Amino acid sequence: MKKNMWLMLACGLFMSTLSHAQTGGANTASDQNKGLTASTVCNADGTVTFNYRNDRAKDVQVDVQFAGRKPMTRDPQTGLWTVTLGPAAPDMYPYCFVVDGVSIMDPQCDQFFPNEGFKNSLLEIPAREGSLAHDIKDVPHGTMVYIHYYSKSLGATNNALVYLPPSYMWNRDKRYPVFYLISGTTDTEEVYYKVGRMNFILDNLLAEGKAQEMIIVLPYGNPYKLLPSIPDMAGVPQTRFGGDVFSKDLNDDLMPYIEENYRTLADRDHRAIGGFSRGGNQALFNGLSHLDKFSYLCSYSSFTSTDIPGVYDNAADTNAKIHLFWLGVGTDDFLFGNARDYMEHLDKKGIRSVKEFTHDKFGHTWMNARYFLDKTFRLLFNPEASEAAMRQGLPAPAATGKEPQFTAGVMARMFPRPIISPDYHTDAITFRFKAPEAQQVMLQYELEKQPIAMQKDSDGVWTAEVSNPVAQVADWPVFTYYFIVDGMPVADPNNMYLAPQHGFKPSIARHPQSRYSFASMGDIPHGRVIYQPSNNLCFYNTPAQYYNSPRQTDSMRPFSVYLIPGENDTPESWFKIGGANAMADALLASNQIPPVSIFSGKDMEKVSNALILRASDFKTWSERSKALEQLLLQQK
Repeated sequence: MKKNMWLMLACGLFMSTLSHAQTGGANTASDQNKGLTASTVCNADGTVTFNYRNDRAKDVQVDVQFAGRKPMTRDPQTGLWTVTLGPAAPDMYPYCFVVDGVSIMDPQCDQFFPNEGFKNSLLEIPAREGSLAHDIKDVPHGTMVYIHYYSKSLGATNNALVYLPPSYMWNRDKRYPVFYLISGTTDTEEVYYKVGRMNFILDNLLAEGKAQEMIIVLPYGNPYKLLPSIPDMAGVPQTRFGGDVFSKDLNDDLMPYIEENYRTLADRDHRAIGGFSRGGNQALFNGLSHLDKFSYLCSYSSFTSTDIPGVYDNAADTNAKIHLFWLGVGTDDFLFGNARDYMEHLDKKGIRSVKEFTHDKFGHTWMNARYFLDKTFRLLFNPEASEAAMRQGLPAPAATGKEPQFTAGVMARMFPRPIISPDYHTDAITFRFKAPEAQQVMLQYELEKQPIAMQKDSDGVWTAEVSNPVAQVADWPVFTYYFIVDGMPVADPNNMYLAPQHGFKPSIARHPQSRYSFASMGDIPHGRVIYQPSNNLCFYNTPAQYYNSPRQTDSMRPFSVYLIPGENDTPESWFKIGGANAMADALLASNQIPPVSIFSGKDMEKVSNALILRASDFKTWSERSKALEQLLLQQK
């Protein structure tokens, strides 16, 4: 009981409501940064002005989803590259600058698109009247929790995010339905949170009484990325669905973990599954293959196999088991033809479904994903509303023969053979960057003051290698790094781990065999990290298994450590770069420390406690991590 009371109080720090928008969106013309021209300015007429400064660039373009790639012009007086585009509908749009052929994120924008490959920033065009479904409003907000769990299917540690509705921490007797929501090809588990804004969409609907409270689980849709690289498998994970390691992990590892650790309603009437693009395929395949587990199925811009035993040729039984079969796609989506054909297949087999089409959201985009979420949240776990929607479902539109189809050629064009970077070896790490037109590329990393020159091969791929700076592979230090391309800093486009910093965001290198890498931990319990950016705080709590440790005194309250981010860091930095949660997990598992709570945030400076570490006291993340390790071990 004492343990639960402490956890409730600790988590309560993160449950206050959010009353202002996240940083990093577009600026209005009257709200530009002091002393620095805003990189994006939303004008009163709905247009957006993009600004970028680079005195050495010969050619600069902006690539934004509502307009495509457009050239920018350099003003000889200000030195700024600029262009005004639009007008565009209020929404959130990915964009990047293309400088002399190299795509880069906006160095002035805090918000970015989490992805295994491309690196885009996020532009928010606010509604000129009313509000948008994903706006961050002054309403009660749920909690986002980052989890790690050992997956027997993978033979490795996997990760996911969990959304807990606003009442979860306080209504301790209530159990909740669960929606498993899977993101698209090359997207990470963060995308439905940081780009899809699924938590804020649901928060707003709950505040208006237009949706049911639910837990939402965001799995990582491509766990192959967590496994050792296999040379002949490059590009394959994006094409494999159902019966693969993702499906096994979902059913045999992630779902049991969620039901053991959260207050769920663990039956088919209270489980939903959905996803965007590849995630929609994975969702439909797993949902239809396990109608004993799921009764709400949602596909956003996707389709799935028409050969699932016992489903399509048994319409009466299938219809009886599905409360909601919801399918949405844009008519300008490159998957529209495949999605339409799948809808027609369902119609011919007599299987009921709801079909939704958009015509103005630029194809295969997250503008569509957010719109579809708003539609389906209103129906999930509401049998009457779902049944009404199913009864009103219309047949698929007739084929014209002109619908775009997803083919092997489209696949090869969209997902060329990837460049592996960083490429980890026992005693070295190889970094690669493709820039055929660049004159010089350098590698700048934390462990060296001076950048090192990279060498270009005949394919235009630049390469550099960093040797193990310590004797043992387990002691590989974590470090941030980036490329300098003809004088311009660029994050590694092939590394999905970006430093969560304000301004320019370098990439993160953490050897998978190092001591505090999740990849090397094996089957141990893991704590959870709760993020509330609105409060500028993050919180780690010890796995429940350790609260009954013989190390415990009469008090069930763990000792607390307070971590202060550096000047450009966010509260996430101590965890995502410094590995504070991974370190605590490993030390707890080896019985080297008692239970611990770890707080990160600049407001921690106000805490009167000796167990404080300031990132500004150390030059590198390697030094910061070592200092944290020493501080934790002193408590044993």
